[in-house]
Amino acid sequence: MYYNWLDRWDERRAQRGEEWKLKTNFALGGELAFPGKEPSTTLSEFCDLADQAVADAAYFAGPISGDDAFDRRDGWLRFRSDITTDVEENNVVVAKITDGGCQDRALVVFHHWNATSWNHQLANFFAKRGITVVEIAMPYHFERSRPGSRYADFMLSANIGRTLESMKQAVLDGRKLIRWLESQGYREISLLGMSLGSWVAGLIAAHDRAVSKTSLLLTAGSLADMVWTGRATRSIRKSLEPAISLCDLRQAWAPLNLGNYSNGFSRPDLKLQVVLATRDTVVINDLSRSFLQSLWDAGVTPAVLKLNCGHYSLGRPPYIVITALSLRRFLVSGRTCPIHRGPCRRH
Repeated sequence: MYYNWLDRWDERRAQRGEEWKLKTNFALGGELAFPGKEPSTTLSEFCDLADQAVADAAYFAGPISGDDAFDRRDGWLRFRSDITTDVEENNVVVAKITDGGCQDRALVVFHHWNATSWNHQLANFFAKRGITVVEIAMPYHFERSRPGSRYADFMLSANIGRTLESMKQAVLDGRKLIRWLESQGYREISLLGMSLGSWVAGLIAAHDRAVSKTSLLLTAGSLADMVWTGRATRSIRKSLEPAISLCDLRQAWAPLNLGNYSNGFSRPDLKLQVVLATRDTVVINDLSRSFLQSLWDAGVTPAVLKLNCGHYSLGRPPYIVITALSLRRFLVSGRTCPIHRGPCRRH
């Protein structure tokens, strides 16, 4: 009875804002995903370029510009993205900093798709435990939103080249933020990604050796499969399906498939946590299990927490409490605060 109610609650939550997610036209957008290529790039050429990007560590390398101007004031950090888009608001990265008191550990948070508010409870929870929390606005979110848009339609869409560009921009923005945190003296930098944010956090962790711990909430490997099967992305599938097969979409979005970077997750100095919801209809369990299998096959043994709830109900008690306590144990394990000579706590 309880789980039937929980499933209905998740479905009602999934319906919020669905009227804004309209079917749009499919577009290849090769010139967006691979700068320098002509707009006339064919699907076959696009997929070949995507395969090359998977094998090329430089595709997600950064920073790629010499603009190192960071503006920190009143708990906010702003800097220009290394990717310039035609939406000027999106070209300035905004991050909210909740100071943990000890300039030793930092947690960078990547929110879910269409997030509309900063997570004050999460930030304060970890700041009280000596971890500085930096919530970064992903492309087309928060202050970076496209004027006139009701949701982050340019972050994830039926324009497969723009989606690649947006995800790459999110990765480069995150890596540029990590460089700044290192320059400020932070020695242990962890990542937390939620839903779509988990793909961004995962891509960064697989490519950036400065990351020591990464927690991926509600995640899987193939972004193409998630969009094709997920409850929250039905409108995108309706736009994609007449124009491209799932097989071709998998190849086109191969650079965004976390399963293709299992070796990057296998480095001994990276600790990985995966949190899954067994009743999830947005990131279905088959995809999550497939991602976990790719990690196990590569010799990676992440800490796995499975909760019997849905994608959205993970944010409700008792599941959010269980997740927070598990994440706290994961983040504070194995380190001693150089100032307090013990676990870093302010209370």
